[in-house]
Amino acid sequence: MYNFGMGIIHRDFYNRDTLVVAKDLLGCKLCRRIGGKVLEGIIVETEAYKQNDPACHAYRGKTPRSATLFKMPGLSYVYFIYGMYHCVNVTTEPEETAGAVLIRALDPINIENTNGPGKLCRALEITKELNEVDVTDNESSLWIEDCKKYSESDIVTTTRIGIKVAADYPWRFYIKNNKFVSKL
Repeated sequence: MYNFGMGIIHRDFYNRDTLVVAKDLLGCKLCRRIGGKVLEGIIVETEAYKQNDPACHAYRGKTPRSATLFKMPGLSYVYFIYGMYHCVNVTTEPEETAGAVLIRALDPINIENTNGPGKLCRALEITKELNEVDVTDNESSLWIEDCKKYSESDIVTTTRIGIKVAADYPWRFYIKNNKFVSKL
């Protein structure tokens, strides 16, 4: 069991089952340092992806695209989809076991337009240059801080959206009644 505290989340938080991490990230704060400014939002929606999941980039094994997913837990995994959007994930599970949590939506603190993975990446200026950033390092330009914890009754578990395979897996989690959760 991970002990929550304040500040940047430690690597052992991510070195757990991806589904557990996906739920536990709800209420945590995603932060991005750009120059002297820090952009922030509270994570209100996530999706889990595991190595044995046909929707996971690592499903067919280690490739140049999926190699990050097999590295140590607590790294950013940023990729480009549909020729127009970046998505940010954080790696989970022990090294050599692929897993990641997609951050789908943020409740903004000092940013706008964060109700979807592409929108939050635009708002935080997250691009492929931030792939493999250690989000557990306090010197990083991208990190996640422990923040508010939600009760189980505040968390909705449902199927993932925006994918074609394994869309029936109940691996999407979000905060009930939060207006920044992705629209279907």
